[in-house]
Amino acid sequence: MSTKSPEDYEVLSRLPAGKAKPTPLLFIHGAYAAAWCWEDHFLPYFAEAGYAAHALSLSGHGGSPGRRHLDSFSIADYVRDVSTMVDRLPTPPVLIGHSMGGFVVQKYLEDHVAPGAVLMCAVPPQGLMSAAFGLMFSKPSLMKDMNNLMAGGKSSIETLREALFAQEVSLDDLKRYYKNSQSESHRAIWDMSLFGMPRTHRIKRTPLLVQGAEFDHLIPSSLVEMTARSYDVEAHIFPAMGHGLMLEKDWQKPARQILDWLKEIGA
Repeated sequence: MSTKSPEDYEVLSRLPAGKAKPTPLLFIHGAYAAAWCWEDHFLPYFAEAGYAAHALSLSGHGGSPGRRHLDSFSIADYVRDVSTMVDRLPTPPVLIGHSMGGFVVQKYLEDHVAPGAVLMCAVPPQGLMSAAFGLMFSKPSLMKDMNNLMAGGKSSIETLREALFAQEVSLDDLKRYYKNSQSESHRAIWDMSLFGMPRTHRIKRTPLLVQGAEFDHLIPSSLVEMTARSYDVEAHIFPAMGHGLMLEKDWQKPARQILDWLKEIGA
């Protein structure tokens, strides 16, 4: 059971120059990452659009406490992290979850209703198994390196490039992302593989936007489309982009769609 106060977490925030819109945004990162993945592009972009934009590092990630006990953290612990952060904000936020963060958002929405939620290259409500099997056959070397990273080892910079990017990325940026990457909780990975799949009928109470990428090796577009069908919404697949939508050269394309969608739902 998590007993951390909101002040314990690493939270990266960007605020608009003037008065912020009533609904804040809360960004939840995926596995092997932390709040830093939103800092280059999405936080300043949405702050400039008038939103208070916050990115949370889940327990054991980035500057949040618990790195030594990373493997003890479950998806339920990550959901409690999100719940604690939501309670800290003045009004309920729109949630934007990437990859594992998208799965955490789905689990959070089982027992909460949000103004809206974006599932970006998210682990589908059916879990990780189909993605893992697909990766094992299509990209066995990438699967091996990802497992090595989860075990506390180091993958190569080229593995990171293949996992996140379909477009050109500078070597300096790639080195920076590589330095910031980390291992992931075995328990959380198992939770997404076998245990406690999201109850989709409860999650449908919240307006959803589902995004994916054409050349995503980790969560292929077919699984993004499966997620969208599970929630009776449309899947938006961005051509010539990879898993790291928020870091790709064309990051503004998914960002603009989110901004337009926020206007549509009145957030």
